[in-house]
Amino acid sequence: MHDLWNPKTSYVRAILKDVQTEARIGLHPWERHPERPSRLLVGVEMFANGRVFLDYDPVRAAIGTWPGRPHTDLLETLAEEIVAVCFANPLVEACRVSVMKPDIFNEAGGAGVEFYRLRPA
Repeated sequence: MHDLWNPKTSYVRAILKDVQTEARIGLHPWERHPERPSRLLVGVEMFANGRVFLDYDPVRAAIGTWPGRPHTDLLETLAEEIVAVCFANPLVEACRVSVMKPDIFNEAGGAGVEFYRLRPA
């Protein structure tokens, strides 16, 4: 069992929930119109051992750059970039990042990806 989930160990979880932004993203032809970026919902959780302060402002700032970035094919690319921002803080031991397109399919509440990553050894 990883220490972050051990009920006998204290940990901190910093959370950014349902951050709304836009980006030009997607593989499908209908997603490749620069005048119509996709609405995204981003969730981020950062975990650290003990009782420390985890600053989520760098993560929020990184997400804030997405509307101005060039077209990106995959949500996974955006999620991995946020994972890297999380691990730029040496206190972060693990993170969970989700990126959802809530408006992509009429029959679904959204489509997206979620990563849970432990700090590389």
